[in-house]
Amino acid sequence: MSSLFRLFSRCPLWLLHALGAALGWLAFALSPTYRRRFVANAALAGYTFAQVRGAVAHAGRMTAELPRLWLGMPTRMEWEGEACVDAAYAKGRGILFLTPHMGCFEITAQGLAQRYSAAHGPITVLYRPARQPWLAEVMEQSRQRPGLETAPTTLAGVRQMIKALRAGRAIGLLPDQVPPEGMGQWTPFFGQPAYTMTLAARLALQTGATVLLVWGERLGWGRGFRLHFSEMQQPISNELDTAVAQINQEMERLIRACPAQYLWGYARYKHPRAETAAASKGAA
Repeated sequence: MSSLFRLFSRCPLWLLHALGAALGWLAFALSPTYRRRFVANAALAGYTFAQVRGAVAHAGRMTAELPRLWLGMPTRMEWEGEACVDAAYAKGRGILFLTPHMGCFEITAQGLAQRYSAAHGPITVLYRPARQPWLAEVMEQSRQRPGLETAPTTLAGVRQMIKALRAGRAIGLLPDQVPPEGMGQWTPFFGQPAYTMTLAARLALQTGATVLLVWGERLGWGRGFRLHFSEMQQPISNELDTAVAQINQEMERLIRACPAQYLWGYARYKHPRAETAAASKGAA
């Protein structure tokens, strides 16, 4: 599998996206569970399947582009709204970048590392290692690049992120990711209670970091990606419950900007798995 992954890393992006679109529709056709969840999640947000059917192909493209993004030649990137990033770095308080499961979230960290790490230090991203040994090895190699550091989903990883923010550097999180039991709270997401991580809000409140929103739009015909940056509509609340709800609302706003690139098939409303809450306590 590792050899095949490396082979695909040499393919042009347009070809990977074409293969990925077919893969996305194949998965949609063959998995009734995935298909029902996709349609149900979109309906909770007020969308018919016809309005978000493009997301089926984009889910496949997200998987197919990974070999190129991790091991291949750099891809073309456009930037939109990056003035807020420059202003945030100028404050020197650290930056917490938040992005939903939307578009290409791999490219956002790579783009930020390429553009800002030389002047402002590396960006640290939270990640969970893959279960397959060969994929975990590929992931580790791909993320050992200049300007990019990774933090595991452990107490040590939380401390690493706090240290980076207090040093005026940046970190990146996907706050719509379902955390383990004890690391989140039930908060509305598109009007439906969803178990939501408190880590992002706790990091912002504990360190005073600037919170920015980012997502990587996948451009058509393999033309690359466009990185969209914006500020929160309102300053983050000093109350944890309110701050967590604010972050969910901001994720909803980003998703509504381009619902065809959101992962509607993600099990956002599932119950959390039982696991130690040590990491959550580390940011308390």
